[in-house]
Amino acid sequence: MKLQKLSLMSLALLGVFSGSNAQEKEIELDPITITASLTPVSASKTGRNILIIKGDVLQKLPVQSIDELLRYVPGVEVQSRGPMGAQGDITIRGGTFQQVLVILDGIRLNDPLTGHFNAYIPISPAEIDRIEILKGASSAIYGTEAVGGVVHIISKTFANKKQNNGHKINAQLTAGDYGLFNTQAGFSMHQKNTTASVGLLTNNAKGQALRGTKGYFNLTTISASVKQQLNENTSIAYRFGYDDRDFNAQNFYTTFLSDTATEAVVSRWHHVKLQHQKNKHRFSFDAGYKQADDVYRFNKLGTANSNHSSLLQGLALYDYSINDKATITAGTQFISRKIESNDRGNHEVSNAGAFVVLNQKIGENFQLNPAVRVDWNERSGWEFIPQLNASYRYESLLLRGSIGRTTRDADFTERFNNYNKTGLKSGRIGNPDLSSETSLSYEFGADYFLSPDLKVSVTWFERFQDDMIDYVSTTYANMPRKTNLDPTPSNTYLLASNISKVNTTGIETDVQYNHKFNEQHSLSGGIGFIWMRSRSNNGVPSLYISNHAKELLTFNAMYRYKKIGIGLNGLYKNRKPQNIAAPFVPISKDYFLLNTRVDLFLLKDKLSVFVQADNIFNRRYSDLLGSFMPQRWVMGGVKVNL
Repeated sequence: MKLQKLSLMSLALLGVFSGSNAQEKEIELDPITITASLTPVSASKTGRNILIIKGDVLQKLPVQSIDELLRYVPGVEVQSRGPMGAQGDITIRGGTFQQVLVILDGIRLNDPLTGHFNAYIPISPAEIDRIEILKGASSAIYGTEAVGGVVHIISKTFANKKQNNGHKINAQLTAGDYGLFNTQAGFSMHQKNTTASVGLLTNNAKGQALRGTKGYFNLTTISASVKQQLNENTSIAYRFGYDDRDFNAQNFYTTFLSDTATEAVVSRWHHVKLQHQKNKHRFSFDAGYKQADDVYRFNKLGTANSNHSSLLQGLALYDYSINDKATITAGTQFISRKIESNDRGNHEVSNAGAFVVLNQKIGENFQLNPAVRVDWNERSGWEFIPQLNASYRYESLLLRGSIGRTTRDADFTERFNNYNKTGLKSGRIGNPDLSSETSLSYEFGADYFLSPDLKVSVTWFERFQDDMIDYVSTTYANMPRKTNLDPTPSNTYLLASNISKVNTTGIETDVQYNHKFNEQHSLSGGIGFIWMRSRSNNGVPSLYISNHAKELLTFNAMYRYKKIGIGLNGLYKNRKPQNIAAPFVPISKDYFLLNTRVDLFLLKDKLSVFVQADNIFNRRYSDLLGSFMPQRWVMGGVKVNL
């Protein structure tokens, strides 16, 4: 009953307010996407459930970072440990945080050290053109980790859009409770054959009170890119990103009272893209290099964990338009991951893959998209990964389905956590002998376009997973490696293990609305509800697999009337409760959050002031372990667009 009331309230939010802001739609109902098949095509022709959000939504909703925006997107669950980008685990369709692949301009960002860093995306909001969210299996194209879904951030410079000569400048300053001071700024320009942009995002606060400390954070992202059109058919582009996050990490990873942790993660990102297109042929080559330095200190008395990781990758794509109904894309990919760590040791692993994707239109209404990939990993060997997507459209009704195989190899933390430490009496222990996860996923869904402004989607999905990796409580006697453990027989550890089989079943519904009444009156928004259940055949209790929401309702709405803009987002989560002893915040059965932002536009939208309130109802809650999320937080600021 409570859930029904929340659903009706959320629908009412979209119905009571009437519009979005003018020129360009924040949410497109059938946009052009490249994420599902690597070829620009309408989302309705991919056979997949895809949601696309414009980058400037970040300045209209009550959010301060990319992971906060994703938290309120229909069909996405972000399990947050800290606010405004400190740390959040992205999960889609009940997958773990390692089972979602994050991509920036076509190449992967997932960190070799741990999936907890995957939301540390080295691009400022000012540079984002759009975010494409693909729900469900995608390993046939992208390889490892594309199990629950893909989050693809596409920048303005790399977006391959025609642009008019000129430049744009935007800036936003925010101040508020607990010493909060945030800045967003961006500059972009296009002149003849040159496109360039630069952006800054910095979020800083002393933070709300925690156990004997404050939840401070100092989070800064600087990014820049340039694209040069060499001739009519050929272009080259380069992107640089710098991401620096220093924050209180108390009980991010443990429930020990002695945990007063702090963490600092600094990453650098380089991406070069060469593209050539002529007639029916298109070729591109991407090279990416990421370095990350992580320093984690459990408390002042202990030695800090110091980790340096690197990710080197190359991706070559060839696309050929056979005719107006068929396109074929072939690609090869190479990835090298390395780590140097005083805790996990020094390790390296490489893998390569080759794949082919066909987009075939049959008749006027039927679309078939088969794909196949062959992957080689020097640790786990060869994998064959097929996938088939199909869609059929009849007037306003679209039927779609997909079936595919996925894989995921263990990251360095799962394999070597606490590997070099001695005398351990408890904690999470890595397992070098982990097998790769594999799964078979299928889905059936329908999209109904009730009007040009309103779309309703329903999808049934199921995933059968083998050798799932999670941390399992294990006694000293059953530990496979004891050389670095305290030999007390009563000691118990959390050992990274392959859990035999896990089956996840779910239904997701999305409602998207976007209507412009006139130049000064508009509404856009989205509501999503997911029902999910995961079952293991051996009943082994684990840390993350059973932590996803059983029911999740998320919504966002943007309303504009003349000089007033209102942004709302929120979520209701029902999950498995966990009994955690005081003074930790319990993992409650459910919670509801609501955030709001009100803008007053001045000088023909070039200047505006705003006030924002997060967690309006002052809910005290935690998403994971003992990490305490902020209660009510009030802030305000000024925004300039030139």
